[in-house]
Amino acid sequence: MNKFFTLVILGLATLVAKAQTPAPIPTTQAFGKVDKADLELQACDFEKDANAEILFDKGEVYFDQNYNIVTDRHTRIKIFNDNGKSEANIRIEYYSANRAQYITGLQVQTINQTNGAIEIVKVDKKQIFTEAIDKYRSALVFSFPNVKPGSIIEYKYHLTAASVGDFPDWYFQSDLPTRYSELSTNVPDVLFYKQLVNVHYPYVVDKTNSSNAHIQALANIPSLKDEPYMGARTDNSERILFQLLSIKPTNGFVQTFQDSWKKVGESKADDEDFGGQINRKLSGEEAIISKAKSLKADDEKIAYLFNEVKNAMKWDDSYARYTNDGTVKAWEKKTGNSTEINLILTHLLKKSGVKVYPMLVSTRKHGRVNPAYPSFYQFNSTVAYIPVDSNKYYVLDATSKYNIYNQVPNNFLNSLGLYINKDDAAYDLVFLQDKDPVRQVVLINAEIKPEGKMSGSADISSFVYNKVNCVKKYKTDGEKKYIDFLRDDNNNLKIASVKFENMDVDTLPLRQTLDFNLELTGADDNYIYFNSNLFTALKTNPFLSENRVTDIDFGYRDNYAITGIFKLPAGYKVDAMPKNISMMIPDKSVVFKRIVVEQDGSIMIRLSVDFKQSMYFKENYPEFHEFCKKMYEMLNEQVVLKKS
Repeated sequence: MNKFFTLVILGLATLVAKAQTPAPIPTTQAFGKVDKADLELQACDFEKDANAEILFDKGEVYFDQNYNIVTDRHTRIKIFNDNGKSEANIRIEYYSANRAQYITGLQVQTINQTNGAIEIVKVDKKQIFTEAIDKYRSALVFSFPNVKPGSIIEYKYHLTAASVGDFPDWYFQSDLPTRYSELSTNVPDVLFYKQLVNVHYPYVVDKTNSSNAHIQALANIPSLKDEPYMGARTDNSERILFQLLSIKPTNGFVQTFQDSWKKVGESKADDEDFGGQINRKLSGEEAIISKAKSLKADDEKIAYLFNEVKNAMKWDDSYARYTNDGTVKAWEKKTGNSTEINLILTHLLKKSGVKVYPMLVSTRKHGRVNPAYPSFYQFNSTVAYIPVDSNKYYVLDATSKYNIYNQVPNNFLNSLGLYINKDDAAYDLVFLQDKDPVRQVVLINAEIKPEGKMSGSADISSFVYNKVNCVKKYKTDGEKKYIDFLRDDNNNLKIASVKFENMDVDTLPLRQTLDFNLELTGADDNYIYFNSNLFTALKTNPFLSENRVTDIDFGYRDNYAITGIFKLPAGYKVDAMPKNISMMIPDKSVVFKRIVVEQDGSIMIRLSVDFKQSMYFKENYPEFHEFCKKMYEMLNEQVVLKKS
């Protein structure tokens, strides 16, 4: 008996030991050397629905004898199905002007297993292209040959940067799940860099090796999927950014780079392709400036010049932090990138006597500006900035025909802009926001018919950003598609036409009036059902997922007020009706109210939704998710009428 228990205990000890053995850390391999298990791999172990997986992404960063920064990068990807074949199209962008960066040693190949044998197909060098993006940037573009489900594709290259301030950032996370991502950095003692780390997963490797290289690695990193109202992917990815702090030569003078946004501003103010463009004379500008000067108020001048430039210039759809052809040529061609157009606007405003400065900004897709990381690379566009007083400013972007002069463009909200005042040597960050709620008011007057139909009229007033969104959609898509948008895919809702007021008046809300007929689904000989939540963006809850990995960025505060008066049909009475309610999220940042009144054969339902913040952080998502679930259920709660 004792012998039996001894064997059992030994067996349990063996099982415990096996259970406590850590999973092996994924590794990288030499170019062209592939495990058979990877060739036979049919799905990502930790993200089963992935179309492809990065098997490893390895970067080695070091300095050559001339203190150029060299990055050796080797990436290997597994293709699981036909939907993953698009990953075989690669585009590597870099700053090519004056050989600030250049790529050498590119190797590209596809690895397949055919009848049990490994088949390697290298890309034809004639199929590797260098594309000029603009006068500063280029892109290396290529596609892998013979790619099919089961293929492994890999490429490696050397990227050399001539400036010690151009240390590459490293992103562990991407659109694909990544089995292993490793960064090795070897920095000379004379250089000091600050790391800005956004890493939430545990490092599987974090050590310094015998060659004095610091190695950091993550494993089994899920893909970063799109989520409703998420900001830039770069803001939400697992990453490490590097900022040069100082150079300290042996027995030499220490040069520091920590001081600040002022240096960034000064460099752009003196840049020939930025600050050097502001005072350049434009052909035919005299008549425009003369007209602007004849206007008494600054607001009139600003509105006039903004619309002149907005209507005269065509945006080439390119965001840039510098001019490409220069403002003079852009004005002659009537086409330019975002900086060219807005520096033209800045020039005309300045010549007309308006206190205006160029401002570097970042679009929401490009990413929020980190104030602790002074770098002009954080920006990707320019606007005209007009400070009015301590509480008011204008931010003008004339690239879009739908922007309004007295409203910060939605694309730049909730981030920082760097204004450049060379005359006063003032360079500072400004947080761009709109604190006021943006209203959407819907008034419905309708009659419920005994045959289970609703007919009536709606009056919709859209303010500020909601107005811009509506006008852009109408003018871009046309009336038919716009009416489909108002119907919100409800095939039972018929709208003959829409009348608009104030569409081209910047200072007034857009007013839309329409007549409609609605077939009420579910109606029978005894019951009629209807919902008062019509002509709003509040029909479908976008926050259905239980979990969220990114912050919610609405851009601006939305405020909805929907009031409906519904005349009841003769011979029917209310069988069930939504109750009056007032509810708010625990931090009081979202408030929902509903008031329901029955009187004189009609029902009035008033819905109110007030988002008191424009951003909600992922850490608070559980309570936000739960609130939205309840709120959308109540927004779509029906009135039930019963035949008496």
